[in-house]
Amino acid sequence: MDTEAKASQKECVKVAVNIRPLITTELLMGCTDCVTVAPGEPQVQISSHAFTFDHVYGSSGSLYSSIFEECVLPLIEGFFHGYNATVLAYGQTGSGKTYTMGTNYTGEGNCGGIIPEVMETIFRKVDAMKDTTEFLIRVSFIEIFKEEVFDLLDPQSHAATRIEGAAVAKPTTSRAPIQIRETASGGISLVGVTEAEVRSKEEMASYLTRGSIARATGSTNMNSQSSRSHAIFTIYMEQKKISNACNGMAYNEVAGDDILLGKFHLVDLAGSERAKRTGADGLRLKEGIHINRGLLSLGNVISALGDEKKRKEGGHVPYRDSKLTRLLQDSLGGNSKTVMIACISPADSNAEETINTLKYANRARNIQNKAMINRDPVADEMQKMRCQLEQLQAELVFCRGGSSLEEFQVLRHKISLLETSNGELRQELKDQKITCDHLKQCALDAQVEKDKLILKIESARNGKSWDEIDETEKDKEIDLIKGYASKIQELEAELIRVQSFSRPCRNLMMDFPTLDDPSSGCDARTFDDSSEAEEQEREHSILQHQLDKELQELDKRLEQKESM
Repeated sequence: MDTEAKASQKECVKVAVNIRPLITTELLMGCTDCVTVAPGEPQVQISSHAFTFDHVYGSSGSLYSSIFEECVLPLIEGFFHGYNATVLAYGQTGSGKTYTMGTNYTGEGNCGGIIPEVMETIFRKVDAMKDTTEFLIRVSFIEIFKEEVFDLLDPQSHAATRIEGAAVAKPTTSRAPIQIRETASGGISLVGVTEAEVRSKEEMASYLTRGSIARATGSTNMNSQSSRSHAIFTIYMEQKKISNACNGMAYNEVAGDDILLGKFHLVDLAGSERAKRTGADGLRLKEGIHINRGLLSLGNVISALGDEKKRKEGGHVPYRDSKLTRLLQDSLGGNSKTVMIACISPADSNAEETINTLKYANRARNIQNKAMINRDPVADEMQKMRCQLEQLQAELVFCRGGSSLEEFQVLRHKISLLETSNGELRQELKDQKITCDHLKQCALDAQVEKDKLILKIESARNGKSWDEIDETEKDKEIDLIKGYASKIQELEAELIRVQSFSRPCRNLMMDFPTLDDPSSGCDARTFDDSSEAEEQEREHSILQHQLDKELQELDKRLEQKESM
């Protein structure tokens, strides 16, 4: 449920800038670096223009491998969860797009590039999940040359390559163009394009190498091996969980299982160029015109999608203006997670083209895609039919058992009520648990405070200095305990004084003779003195008794304070 909620959220196109270093020809011409990057910030500044992107690589000191880890790796994670993904490289001719993407992969040495890293990561994850998930992976490789779509995995493309050579553009007459069709669901399909099934990284790499050799390239004044076409390498993946019920069955024999679909577009666009700088004429000039026309259409689509006002008003997006924009309809403003890599040259001689590229890429950051998890519609429909069949079977069992359909409906209603009650009880139990945890914490805090108070009272009784007791509660507790201690000392002193006073009085009474004794010789004055002594003794006894009671009450109160 959470996954579906996330799938319905809009997500902006991520844009990264890759600044290549100055090349030998630029150094020989005396070019200088005119691009600066703000330290610690993804901000590029050239002349008086400043642009902020999601990531900046190259002159900022970031490693090249960070492009894959920060930009492409999250797309692969989404790809395995059923999302479409696109990596799009854009820039002027000679800015390093093909090198960044890795579409010139030959399989020899350390070629580098994003596409080889993607292949390596995908099959590493497939190997890790092969015990629980079954995969079907296919690849296609096409190019858009002179506003026509050609299949680079078609054997005719390789025949044309052997005739014309890999370093020049191949004529369209030797290959049959691919037709673009729109599906019933509004998607785009290519009629007759080769989608080769692959089972390993090496097999996928062989198709990449095969298509790279067949791609149209040519030499210009700015690039000795310039790409003359837009290339799109696409990886299709279907995956389903392996259950005990489908062990030993073929991939397409399992009905009712949830099958996730996904496609990963890796796009290497041809570079924008100016005829004066490239020195193109004849065939090369026509190729450059078609390239710039396709990039202009792409720019118009980006502008239309990036304009918030037009987007809210439901403005027209010119996807049909070129074959390139129709094929990238899902990648820009559609059902895909997209990253655009703007490749630029830092040379001051290319400053104007660099500014245009950065403006182009900055507009793309405003595009909002709505990526959704793709499921096989046939499998999804089969799952719904299976649930309906199980429901009908349950109703049939009740009817055969003598129960009416009304009783069955009543039972279903009771079940729904019980489920609702169960949910409420679960929520109440959760709330009670939270309350119980809170009370436990309060009891623990009270126990801690009690222990602190006992320690302080013990410290006071043992004659420790009051300065050693906790400073935070010293004023209250010290005054209270000092008051108790001083009161006890006063009562004890009073008690000792009364006892010392009453003892001589008793001795005196014992020494006095009685009145009945004739030999006593005591007169009335002696009797009066004896009566006063007895009265004082009674008063002192009463006072002593009261002091004893007060002392007992103070002891009880002190015990209560200690227990608190």
